[in-house]
Amino acid sequence: MTFDNDPQINGIGDMLISSRSLDEYRAMFTLTDNDLSRRILDCPGGGAGFTSEVNRLGGDVTACDVAYFDNSADDLAAIATSETDRGNRYVRAHAEQYAWTYFTDPDEHQRSRHDAAQQFAAHRRRHPERYVPGRLPVLPFTDGSFDLALSSHLLFSYTERLDHTFHLDAITELMRVTSGELRIFPLVAVGSSAPYPRLAELLADLHARNIVGRAVKVDYEFQRGADHMLVCRHAPSTAPS
Repeated sequence: MTFDNDPQINGIGDMLISSRSLDEYRAMFTLTDNDLSRRILDCPGGGAGFTSEVNRLGGDVTACDVAYFDNSADDLAAIATSETDRGNRYVRAHAEQYAWTYFTDPDEHQRSRHDAAQQFAAHRRRHPERYVPGRLPVLPFTDGSFDLALSSHLLFSYTERLDHTFHLDAITELMRVTSGELRIFPLVAVGSSAPYPRLAELLADLHARNIVGRAVKVDYEFQRGADHMLVCRHAPSTAPS
């Protein structure tokens, strides 16, 4: 999806294609070694090093993102690097919006994201089959293709651009392709420390679709106020066999 770079909508501009490491994913999503042994979907995968790192360790991760449609491996490598720098510029300009505990300062943030972007680019060249083009709320996977779906920094992060219906349909689709659990992080918008104001309504709407969700605190906070993930499961009576 493409959006105008309108600072009145969101100070960061266009939706950021971010690059995060396995360690940061572990912290954001409270991932255990057992979690990492499951069939995992990372959507949107962006330029994260997560898929590369987990598969290198013997895991089974597939990344899905709209950015994979029309960009070559070299294009994606350049995009991941430039987006890392754009995100870091935003962080430096709004340092007060961040808690400097996971990263000690903007320089460490930039180094970590650059390392993840490089891992992503190298792995994408070697294993393009692990990076599947897709656009929420419709994904190119069969029902129950994965045991665990992870979704970071899209849903709830851009609520001025992605409406309530999009959130409902996107979560429903992510749940369709997983037989187990979906974890979404964070629950606050870019530039805000307040949780999604329609979360209770969204949970009720999801329940009507036989999806049970709850907010769970995590031991990670970079953006201030972003210390919860949404965990969704199929309602017991309708869980896929």
